[in-house]
Amino acid sequence: MAHENDSFIREVNEELRSEQISRVWRAYRPFIIAGAALIVLGTAGYRGYEYWHSNNASQYGDQFLAALNLAKQNKTDEAIAALEKLEKDGSGAYPMLARMRAATLLSQKGDAAGAIKAFQQVAADSAIPAVLRDIAKMRAAYLMVDTSTYAQVAAEVEPMATGSHALRNSAREVLGLAAMKAGDTAKAKQWLEDIANDAQAPRNIANRAQILLDTLLSSAPPAAKS
Repeated sequence: MAHENDSFIREVNEELRSEQISRVWRAYRPFIIAGAALIVLGTAGYRGYEYWHSNNASQYGDQFLAALNLAKQNKTDEAIAALEKLEKDGSGAYPMLARMRAATLLSQKGDAAGAIKAFQQVAADSAIPAVLRDIAKMRAAYLMVDTSTYAQVAAEVEPMATGSHALRNSAREVLGLAAMKAGDTAKAKQWLEDIANDAQAPRNIANRAQILLDTLLSSAPPAAKS
């Protein structure tokens, strides 16, 4: 009898729990369904974003390579137009890469002023990593040697020419070239010797600096050589 009572009590409890669950479901069903839908949509959205990001990265990479191929085929204007479109519509690092490459192509087609301006705009863009901004400054400075004063070149790169800056020897080289063009042999010699005395100077820059130093020495008056 006790066993039958226990069974009856369990059945009643189960019915009550079932009824409670039913009432909860009826009352909160819209919220439960909405919550589940949000989880599903959130997961689907994340996966969709991953696909979109991967697909677009591939798409923009293909566009960048296509522009480079146009440049290789000497279709410079078409390549610049493709890069400008990528700069406007692309995402990730591709717009910045497009800006840098377009500036280089302007230089190659003989538009030094346009290239200098483009590199300077990159250098002034705080959204771009500092190392790339410094490279843009350096590219502008090399182009400026032929068209600008020593002071203008120095304003671009002299802060990078001292200390332990990664581009210090490139900066010294361009400053040396600008000083030579300005006829300031002493200043040119100073910058080139800074390269020669830097054990960490890249070999190609060190070799060019030594050639320039030898040129300065051979062209100096006898009193200046001694």
